[in-house]
Amino acid sequence: TTLPLHVPFAPFSRSEKLGRIADFTRSFANANPSNRPSSGKPGAASSESPFDFSLDLDTFPLANPEDDSSFRLVDAKPPTRPKFGPKWRFNQHRPQLPQRRDEEVEARKREAEKERARRDRLYNLNRSNQNQQRREAAIFKSSVDIQPEWNMLDQIPFSTFSKLSFSVPEPEDLLLCGALEYYDRSFDRITPKNERRLERFKNRNFFKVTTTDDPVIRRLANEDKATVFATDTILATLMCAPRSVYSWDIVIQRVGNKLFFDKRDGSQLDLLSVHETSQEPLPEAKDDINSAYSLSVEAAYINQNFSQQVLVRDGNKVSFDEPNPFANEGDEVASVAYRYRRWKLDNDMYLIARCEVQSVVEVNNQKSFLTLNALNEFDPKYSGVDWRQKLETQRGAVLATELKNNANKLAKWTAQSILASADLMKLGYVSRVHPRDHFNHVILGVVGYKPRDFAAQINLNTANMWGIVKSIVDLCMKLNEGKYVLVKDPSKPQVRIYEVPADAFENDYVEEPLPEEEQVQPPAEDTEAGEPNGTTNDVEAKETETQT
Repeated sequence: TTLPLHVPFAPFSRSEKLGRIADFTRSFANANPSNRPSSGKPGAASSESPFDFSLDLDTFPLANPEDDSSFRLVDAKPPTRPKFGPKWRFNQHRPQLPQRRDEEVEARKREAEKERARRDRLYNLNRSNQNQQRREAAIFKSSVDIQPEWNMLDQIPFSTFSKLSFSVPEPEDLLLCGALEYYDRSFDRITPKNERRLERFKNRNFFKVTTTDDPVIRRLANEDKATVFATDTILATLMCAPRSVYSWDIVIQRVGNKLFFDKRDGSQLDLLSVHETSQEPLPEAKDDINSAYSLSVEAAYINQNFSQQVLVRDGNKVSFDEPNPFANEGDEVASVAYRYRRWKLDNDMYLIARCEVQSVVEVNNQKSFLTLNALNEFDPKYSGVDWRQKLETQRGAVLATELKNNANKLAKWTAQSILASADLMKLGYVSRVHPRDHFNHVILGVVGYKPRDFAAQINLNTANMWGIVKSIVDLCMKLNEGKYVLVKDPSKPQVRIYEVPADAFENDYVEEPLPEEEQVQPPAEDTEAGEPNGTTNDVEAKETETQT
């Protein structure tokens, strides 16, 4: 066959491998005609090309050098990626071999997982540091001023309390004093839509008497009925110590072979903490209505009035062996019964505690004891839950928020109900009429729980509670005779035991007078009949001073 004229041809065999027909991926640094290879004629090709031929301009008039000015190279650069948008979703990969592409995808996945884990660690670390700083923003003070002459004997971290366990047999009732009024069941049907105004009971006397000022405990101690004496408030404080954040203190007196757990006059144990375990810091100014001190006074004031308003006030009462041991004849006394109970801690060690119940209800011709307490809402922006909107439809969420913000207070109420063997504990939800009005309140609802069921719900272990008490009692029984104070550290989860002089805490009001707005009526001197100190309603007095 004859080949056409002027057509280049390169001979090859079938065993040879052919190269690219056309390579569009090659890029030239400069497309100027000056960089083209020159071979004497304008249209000459490179000498390296297998198609080494020359074009005759007379034969091919289109191959004019002047037409090179209109020649442009195709841009082979990849398209620019947008600065914003999910890069991981629209990545454009260059074509690669299948196995290499799979390896690269796996490597990128591993790198993404590492990066995600690193971001999560940094986020959690920053969040925990932020919460810690927010709690440390409010500087907590010690509940009692540590004097330089006090001798610190021991320091116990709360971490050791979590491992303790001790089981006690059922207690025995030694004496019941006081009188109880019946619970009004109509309060169980209260909702935020038919709220009731919280009344004030200024004429009723409430008593917060410490252990050694109790004439009944003095009598039982003289009769050698036990070796350890306390009240339910003090025992509940010890039992729930690992949940506490604010500082508290308990006075311990070792007299002979007996041990007395007391509280100081005007102690924080008489008040109720609010938002103690919350991460939201409260205002530090003491005169602010939302400060920790103002809220604790308000909460104690609410609890006293709530416990008397939910009763059937028809004069029908359930009386017990003896009348109220702290009331004078003719006084109008709040509905309360004192159960003096004894627990066996060891073969020769017994504990007697005064426990309180506030009401009674008759179920199937049997009388059941009740404890009455109230949670109070002061400002929804602190808790994040508005009771008026959530209480009726999401009561569980409201209770969960309170368990988070007031874990110690709810645990202490539950422990006191278990100590008193109350059949039911009633929790009231009381809110301010307006967030800036801390004098007027309304009852939004009342819910009842069985103490042991509620303890299981809030993860309160009875054996662990008694283990804490037993360990502290064993520690104090090894001490010499004298006076000691157990103080919760204001900034660390631990308690310290100090040895103090015998006359400590007896002249607090004389040595360090309180400011006028905090002053309480001074305690009366003990009479021969054993009348206790501080039998007036301290919380009512504090509230009156605050209002003025």
